[in-house]
Amino acid sequence: MDTIDRSTLPSPLKKGSEVILTIESAAFNGQSVARYDGMAVFLTGCVPGDTVRAMVTKKKKSFAEARLLEVLTTGPERIPPRCKYFGDCGGCKWQNLEYKAQLYWKRQHVVDAFERIGGFDEVDVKPTLGCDEPFWYRNKMEFSFSSNRWLTASEIESGEEFRKDFALGLHAPGRFDKVIDVNECFLQSPESNRILNATRSFALDHQLIPYSTRDHQGFLRNLVIRTSLATGEIMVVPVTADTNPPLMDKYVKHIQENVPEVTTIVLAVNRKKAQVAFSEELYVLYGPGTITEQIAGNTFTISPFSFFQTNPKQGNKLYEQALLAADLTGEEKVWDLYCGAGTITLAAARQAETVVGVELNEGAVLDARANAVRNNTPNASFIAGDLKDVIAELEGGTSSTPRPDVVIVDPPRAGLHLDVVSSLLRLLPERICYVSCNPTTQARDCGLLTEAYNVEYIQPVDMFPQTYHIETVAKLVRKS
Repeated sequence: MDTIDRSTLPSPLKKGSEVILTIESAAFNGQSVARYDGMAVFLTGCVPGDTVRAMVTKKKKSFAEARLLEVLTTGPERIPPRCKYFGDCGGCKWQNLEYKAQLYWKRQHVVDAFERIGGFDEVDVKPTLGCDEPFWYRNKMEFSFSSNRWLTASEIESGEEFRKDFALGLHAPGRFDKVIDVNECFLQSPESNRILNATRSFALDHQLIPYSTRDHQGFLRNLVIRTSLATGEIMVVPVTADTNPPLMDKYVKHIQENVPEVTTIVLAVNRKKAQVAFSEELYVLYGPGTITEQIAGNTFTISPFSFFQTNPKQGNKLYEQALLAADLTGEEKVWDLYCGAGTITLAAARQAETVVGVELNEGAVLDARANAVRNNTPNASFIAGDLKDVIAELEGGTSSTPRPDVVIVDPPRAGLHLDVVSSLLRLLPERICYVSCNPTTQARDCGLLTEAYNVEYIQPVDMFPQTYHIETVAKLVRKS
C-alpha cells in the first residue's frame, strides 16, 4: 500500500489563511484568477504570470476570494501604471497590464462567454480591434464633489495632513459616499485636467461646500466635461444644488482665464436628493450651450446630458464593423433597435433603402430626428416607445414601416428582452447585426437565436482601454 507524504499536499483553503498563488488568467470583471488545489481563487491587483502572496477573504464551495498581500515575482505582461491613483480609483483596472495583453484577454472573455454561456462549441471570434491611442480617448468625464474625501494609500503613507471635508474627483470603488481628490486623469484630455483643477481652486477660494447625501446640504454636486475630438470644442457643466448668478459669473471668468480653450459653459441645477449628474434646469452661461462631434461621416450636436458615443475615434471602427456585419447593398429595409440618438441608424441609412430606428427614450428620439435632418438623411425615421410593444405593432408590416431584411440591435448591458428575441424569430430577417457592450448577455441571446440563425463571426472592438470592458459586433445569418 502506497504511503502519501501529506506534508507535500496543499493545506486546506480557508478564510484567513495565507497562500502563495500563480496567476493564470484575467477574469471579465477586472479580477485575476489563480488555482489552489484545483479551486479557482479570484484576486484584484494582479496580472497573469504573477506569483503572489495573498490572504483568503472568502471561501465558497466552488471558488474562493483572496486579498493581494505581496507580488513575489512579476509576470511578463505587467507594466508600471501611468496614473498615481491606480489601485485606489475604480476607473482603470488594467493600467498595470500591457495593452497587447489587454486586447488578448478581452477576446478571450468573448470566447469564454460564447462557449460557457451561449453553448457554442466553435465560434469565430476575430482578434480585438485596439485603439491607436489607449489614453486620452474619452470625450466625456463626470467628476463628483464630496465633503467625505477618501485618502489613497500613498496619501496615508506620506504622513501629510490632508483636508478631508472637500474632494473633487472620482468615487473610490464601491464607495458612493467617498470621493478621491483627483488632479490628473489620463482618460479624457490635458485640457480636462486643467478645467478640473481650475474648478477646484475656484471652489476652495470661495469656500463652497460640497453637497452631502446624508443631510442634503451643500452647493456643489458634479462637474461634467465634454469635448469634441473632431472640432476641439469643449463644454464645461458644473452641477449645483441651486442657482447663484453672481457666483457663476465669477466662475465663468475664472475658467476663461485659466482654460481659454473652453467654448461653452452650462450650469445644471439638480435640486433632487439623488446624487446623479443630471438636471432639467439648464442655464447657458457662456457660448452656444452645445458642442459638435462627427462620427461615421455624420455630424451631431451634443447638449450637456445627451447620450453620445464616449470614444468617437474608436466608435468609427465599431460602426464600420456593424455595417460590414449588416452587409448592406442599398436595397435593404433595415430596423435599428435600441437606436439611441441614431448614430448607427444614420450610418446605415447611407447604405440601405430605408432604416427605422426604435428607442424607448423620447429625448433620444427627438435628438435622432434632428440629427437625421441635420445630416440630410430622409430615408431614416424614428419611433419612440417600449421596444417589445413597438415591434409587436410593426410585425405585420405597413407601407410606411415594411418588414425588415436586416435588423441591427444594440441593447443595454442586460441584453435583449425575451419578447424581442421571440419577435426576431418570427420576423426572420436575412441578417442580424448584434452590437453589444456585454459579451455574456450577447452570448446568451445568440444561443437563443441559433434556432434560426448561424453566428458567422464575432468582432471585438476595444472602446475602453485600461478597463476590462469590451464591445462586440456579431453577424448572424438566417439558416437556409
